[in-house]
Amino acid sequence: MRLANKVAIVTGAGAGMGKAVALRFAREGAQVVVAEIHAAGGKATVEAIRRAKGQAIFVTTDVSQENEVKAMVTTTMEQYSRIDILYNNAAVELHGQDARAHELSAEIWDRTHAINLRSVWLCSKYAIPPMLEQHGGSIIHVASPTGLYGCAPGYTAYSASKGGVVALTRVMAADYARDNIRVNAIVPGTTDTPMIAPLLEDDGIRARLTALAPLGRLGQPDDVSGLAVFLASDESAYCTGGIYMADGGLTAV
Repeated sequence: MRLANKVAIVTGAGAGMGKAVALRFAREGAQVVVAEIHAAGGKATVEAIRRAKGQAIFVTTDVSQENEVKAMVTTTMEQYSRIDILYNNAAVELHGQDARAHELSAEIWDRTHAINLRSVWLCSKYAIPPMLEQHGGSIIHVASPTGLYGCAPGYTAYSASKGGVVALTRVMAADYARDNIRVNAIVPGTTDTPMIAPLLEDDGIRARLTALAPLGRLGQPDDVSGLAVFLASDESAYCTGGIYMADGGLTAV
């Protein structure tokens, strides 16, 4: 098992890619903290891990709220006494509300950035001190092609927030390299998850998004989990500051 004896926090682990990664981490031997705002989804992930003989706990967490993030990390330390992996996955994409810059409301901008970017910083802020004490750890952020290219016209808040995740990845990697804390980002392509389910209900949109990927299909939640395990494990000991694509070739063309 590649993550044996490691403790992993996965945010937004109640559905989609977060759930897939939490399940994979547990199969690889990690003790998983499922941090999720929706209790039903979070508890279902924990139950699935336990049915497979893995170890996990659920902590209700609004990752945009500092007091809840702090409490989540405190609970993790009380339960497991260490944090080896932080997987910052929680995010929103507010379809029909995100817009071009001059049409975008401050409320939607602030909400998107609170969940997509502020949370990445907050979870890192509180997970890093235990990692410093144990002289190492792996932090993995989930970014997006929209943070690198103008491939999502009209999604101003989302694209800007994910661009911030990329920048945060790089500065944190530089800041904590000498502390043996590695910081990397995964860039998934268009993935068939509940977050974009409203878009994919339109057959025309589904076909267009599918055609954009050279591999000729939408991503599935488990398409990122192998890469996540690699970055979480000691196999990636010399990898930090990296931006790793799992996008079906979307950003290659």
